[in-house]
Amino acid sequence: MSFTARLSELGVTLPDAPAPAANYVPFVQVGNLVHVSGQISMGPDGLITGKLGADMDVAAGADAAKTCAISLLAQVKAACGGDIERLVRVVKLVGFVNSTADFTDQPKVINGASDFMVEALGDAGRHARSAVSAASLPLGVAVEIEGIFEIK
Repeated sequence: MSFTARLSELGVTLPDAPAPAANYVPFVQVGNLVHVSGQISMGPDGLITGKLGADMDVAAGADAAKTCAISLLAQVKAACGGDIERLVRVVKLVGFVNSTADFTDQPKVINGASDFMVEALGDAGRHARSAVSAASLPLGVAVEIEGIFEIK
């Protein structure tokens, strides 16, 4: 099954790739690897803000991480000239979780993105990963995730 068909089956339409908010580019292609800049948690109603361990629970954080994964795929689609089928695999995700000093479930939060990648892309979605805490993130968002993707 194509990635497009699988995303459609999951009820996911990739949005237009978000534009950078500062002096950087949304992605850089080096050979067959696309390095995508950090994508912040954003839903249909705007930014998803909060601090894990204070005013947001793991399930809500995982949902926020999923929105980052969708934005990452939107950037990959843009890098592929609009053809997401050129994606070969997700190589690595690095997830940052806006969390309190005593919060230790960052991996469970970033699972929201990892699980979505595998659900949407099958084996091509399996990746290496880091999940780390941040004292704060831009605009107060709950999660930011960057990624490396192989394309053809």
